[in-house]
Amino acid sequence: MLFTLATLFSCSVGDDSPNTYMEILPVESASLPDEFERGEVYEISLTYLRVSNCHTFSDIYYTKEANKRTVAIVSTVFVNNENCISNNDELETSFNFEVTNSDSYIFKFWQGEDEYGEDQYLIVEVPVVD
Repeated sequence: MLFTLATLFSCSVGDDSPNTYMEILPVESASLPDEFERGEVYEISLTYLRVSNCHTFSDIYYTKEANKRTVAIVSTVFVNNENCISNNDELETSFNFEVTNSDSYIFKFWQGEDEYGEDQYLIVEVPVVD
């Protein structure tokens, strides 16, 4: 499903600019607290691999459905750069998360697809305390 969303992000820039497209990158790891306190804001750190020096961080893919949150990394890829070098640099980014529910949150960090094209997730449930 996320791969399909990456296709929707694809775009082509004018002839004078390098071609770019958006690619969803897997989250390698995530740093979350053991529990949330309702009404507080927490920084959630994500580690991901930059596939090549032609990949640049663009955004964090983030959807919510009830108490579930799906998260992945969105990267801009420059395709007309002859100097692309595969490097798999480990990078980190983060986002702020405001706790508004009183139950728990289930985070699904996208980790790529398996050999059958099925999305794989690192799933972390964090309870909310008052």
